[in-house]
Amino acid sequence: MADRPNLVFIFSDQQRFDTLACYGNDWIQTPAINALADHSFVFQNAYVTQPVCTPARASLLTGLYPHSAGPTVNKMALPADRQSIAEMLPDDFRCAYFGKWHLGDDTVAQHGFDDWVSVEDGHRPQLSRPEYRSILSDYHRHLVENGFEPDSELMGLPVFTADARAELPEEFQMASFLGDRAAEFIGEAGDQPFVLYVSTFEPHSPYYGPLNDLYDPATLPTGPAFLKKPEGGSRYSRVRADLFMHALESGDGNVDPYVQTQVATFNDVTTEEGWRTLRARYMANITLVDRMVGKITQALDRAGLAENTVIVFTSDHGEMGGDHGMLEKRSPYEEASRVPLLIRVPWLAEGQRKVGGSVSQVDLVPTLLDLLGQPAPVHLQGKSLVPAMRGERTLEDNDVIIEWNGISEIEDRHLGSLEINLRNTQPWRTIVRGRWKLNLCATDQCELYDLEGDPHELRNLFDDPAQQERVRDLAGRVRDWQARTDDTAPLPRA
Repeated sequence: MADRPNLVFIFSDQQRFDTLACYGNDWIQTPAINALADHSFVFQNAYVTQPVCTPARASLLTGLYPHSAGPTVNKMALPADRQSIAEMLPDDFRCAYFGKWHLGDDTVAQHGFDDWVSVEDGHRPQLSRPEYRSILSDYHRHLVENGFEPDSELMGLPVFTADARAELPEEFQMASFLGDRAAEFIGEAGDQPFVLYVSTFEPHSPYYGPLNDLYDPATLPTGPAFLKKPEGGSRYSRVRADLFMHALESGDGNVDPYVQTQVATFNDVTTEEGWRTLRARYMANITLVDRMVGKITQALDRAGLAENTVIVFTSDHGEMGGDHGMLEKRSPYEEASRVPLLIRVPWLAEGQRKVGGSVSQVDLVPTLLDLLGQPAPVHLQGKSLVPAMRGERTLEDNDVIIEWNGISEIEDRHLGSLEINLRNTQPWRTIVRGRWKLNLCATDQCELYDLEGDPHELRNLFDDPAQQERVRDLAGRVRDWQARTDDTAPLPRA
């Protein structure tokens, strides 16, 4: 093990797994991430704990499932008594968090992070103290100092909306800003061991940015699930696909207000060409992320710290991107719940090593503590992946659980229709074991997918008599997990 190693944890927002060369994407322009992957453990099947921002981020920082960490829906804060990884480390570590927080009081340093660079002002209604409402983010101030004017107002203060930010030049995109600030931090780090989390907004919608023309929509590869509604899937997925694809099927330019103002701003979703263009722009924003990663890895090289630093790259959840007729996340489908996961550990491996089986992001905190030579608190619900990285165990039969927690005193945003809002509140529990996935909900059509034979999840086998023993086995494993983690979500009889 390296002497007093550092950690740089980089994560994008809403980046699906199949957007990197190491996962089979041979056309996207991500040279910095490709170079990182060439010297990393590449986890072939990594899943989020819940495919939406706040709950997933809570797990990334605490090593707990969302129902245990506290934030089970967006707009919830991480409770003060839930330790982040920064609060689990000795005092001699300098801990920094740069970027999107989305776990309450975004502009205020908290949970053991002393160095703090904030980027969002849109969560002001959820701030815990009145005095926080006058604090504008570091990114906001950066834009104003460079001559840009906020385009909106929230609770009496000017703000930059996501749509306005999307139209900024590349050098003023959030990823560019955070890459520069992270590079400055690394350059000034000195000999003190540090932990640096860098979280950018890209490639999250709006699907638009300064590199819009980077990829040709006409030649953009798509799979068999693209613009195909999920017949035989859950009612929740079907009504969401109906909403997103209404404009395409009807040719009606009067797009649903939710789709037009919250999701697909700047894009024409009345034609297949428009959907392809939207998808190409989403992919182009991943190239923005790549350029941020390049700034960070180059800073580590310049400072002579690369060989003494663990580097992680992942995302908080994926993006449907038109597959199964949907956009955004909030789905157990692979596109939304499966993400890239690269971990570079120079003293464990020189080249790329692919790690088979399935893993959960709940395992990251114990894994990183292990790599930093620190004990893992007993309350963590994940487990260290280091033995698998060393080749001492296999993950082929590892059970991975994905939650959907919809019921909360805090309502998620309006999602386009009353039925979608209702379906969104119904809890789901998903298990991935081997290359099988079971999605369970007490109030909806359950699903079983053979991810080996049907990787695009087009055939729901839940009601297939030949699969009933498999369904019972996987459902029993979910119930065992519920007992171990004090999860009370209702499940159907299976």
